[in-house]
Amino acid sequence: MLILKTERLDLREFTPDDAIHLFDLNSDPEVVKYTGDGPYSSIEEARTFLEGYTCYSEYGMGRWAVIHRETGDWLGWCGLKFHPETGEVDIGFRFFRDHWGKGYATESAKACLDYGFETLGLFQISGRALVDNLASIKVLVKVGLERKTQVLDDTGLWEVWEKIRGL
Repeated sequence: MLILKTERLDLREFTPDDAIHLFDLNSDPEVVKYTGDGPYSSIEEARTFLEGYTCYSEYGMGRWAVIHRETGDWLGWCGLKFHPETGEVDIGFRFFRDHWGKGYATESAKACLDYGFETLGLFQISGRALVDNLASIKVLVKVGLERKTQVLDDTGLWEVWEKIRGL
């Protein structure tokens, strides 16, 4: 299901057919370097993840496949994730390395934030990035998030950013 359109991009719900893309995306060590995630062991593992992905039906939001409208290329994903244990909603994004530096993360993240505030009526959206992940931090700044704090966990030191509706 198509969720959002931007100038160049379509954001849609994941389908099990996206398993090959998620597998390939997470197989690049540079792509997952700052995420705390590792690769899927197989395309089937990625498919199983997607088949059990219930965020859309449970929370009305989730991570969405980002497709280049003109070429149909699967660029990566971007979207909102609800964390029921804290009540927090975060913005996240991940793109194939050959699509870095083209503004796709900023363009899709901005659209997701607008969707969260205007369509879903959210009050606050956060973002997290490891302190060494300067490219992701740059995206968070470009889309209007402000640095809130730092949090240390077993994967490293994270900067926590947030945006409040209307600010």
